[in-house]
Amino acid sequence: MLSNTSRLLTYVCAVLYGILGILMYVMPEQLAPVFAWKVTAFMTMTIGGWCIGNAWIAYINARRWKWNLVYTSLIYLWVFGIGELIVLFLFRDKLVLVHPIAWLYFVTLLVNVLAAIVGVIDYFRIRPSNAPDGEIITNPQKIPAIAFVLFVGFLGLYGLTAQIGAIGTNGGIFPEVMSLFTLRSFGVFYFSLALSVVPYFWNGSRNALLHHSMAAFALILFITIAAFIYLPLFNFAERPGGSLYFIVYLAVGIPLIFIFRKYGTGTSPNRSQ
Repeated sequence: MLSNTSRLLTYVCAVLYGILGILMYVMPEQLAPVFAWKVTAFMTMTIGGWCIGNAWIAYINARRWKWNLVYTSLIYLWVFGIGELIVLFLFRDKLVLVHPIAWLYFVTLLVNVLAAIVGVIDYFRIRPSNAPDGEIITNPQKIPAIAFVLFVGFLGLYGLTAQIGAIGTNGGIFPEVMSLFTLRSFGVFYFSLALSVVPYFWNGSRNALLHHSMAAFALILFITIAAFIYLPLFNFAERPGGSLYFIVYLAVGIPLIFIFRKYGTGTSPNRSQ
């Protein structure tokens, strides 16, 4: 596995994302006006949901810390941190680092990127094996993963390249108009999710896929709860595309509950040491 330094940095990411996410999630109305860039309360709570999800991903990966089990979740975390920091750099003229919550977001991304750099160096230095451990999923069982990558990857690339005014950017799916800054941040989030699942196209370890799904489940849960809390923002009659926002998260999250009940979550922490 990777070094203890990499593991420690992953734990630090868990703590920072946890603090950041909880604050943004429970106080979106108060923190939206003082965040790092112009966002609404719903956007703030949604980003808080990402951060709580990232905290869980970082914690459970550092807790289990077995490369062939956690490597795709680490890829997500690393790509997310690097991508979001690049977005901050590209929109640095709109970045407002005044309030502590803005600084906490910035520092958390810096630590995330540091964890990514150390992790990548460790990987090329140690060359841990990602050989499947346990049962292998069949090709038909890979179809949901392929569909996920195609759909979420499209959303990510669209968010990274679309301009304001393009289809879906004016409240067509997400119920509020995003700035280009926010749109790019959402694009990085979705692109990171899609990219991290790609290895399962050729490495079909069921335990690793179960772990990855369980680690990502917090993202689905907290983002969906935020959407229901801000349900009045959605006008399904005039903007029916908003229903897609709910359908996607529910269509992924609900089946996972039954999958976890049948197959478990990959492995127990004690087995992964």
